[in-house]
Amino acid sequence: MSRKHATPSHYELHPQLAADTHPVIALGLCELRLMDDSNYPWLVLVPRVADARELIDLDSDQRRQLTEEIDLAARLLRDQFQPFKLNVAALGNLVPQLHVHVIARFEHDPAWPAPVWGRVTAKPYSPETLVERINALREGLLL
Repeated sequence: MSRKHATPSHYELHPQLAADTHPVIALGLCELRLMDDSNYPWLVLVPRVADARELIDLDSDQRRQLTEEIDLAARLLRDQFQPFKLNVAALGNLVPQLHVHVIARFEHDPAWPAPVWGRVTAKPYSPETLVERINALREGLLL
């Protein structure tokens, strides 16, 4: 059985993820991206592994690294936003490329207590707010 490895020449970000998210930082395995929906603090981790659709497409070291990076993203959202709950999901029904959502949820958010998908129209960040949010997330990662 061959293992898939992160190789820049073979990895490509799915066009829908590229359209819906903004880059924050490249981590060891994943691209950390911000979902363009200001209704929720919402990060997306995309492993830079060619053709990965499922967690089982990662080797054990990559799965371990992904878990560490999910932990990093979750702690970043918790520390910066103090959410009531953190939602973590890897669904991929519409976008088959393996990616993990980490979403800060609040009892007053527009979809609470339901899942965020399909509840309310996404509210894109203004250019100024987008820059502020990405800079704050990057600073939070450096602390």
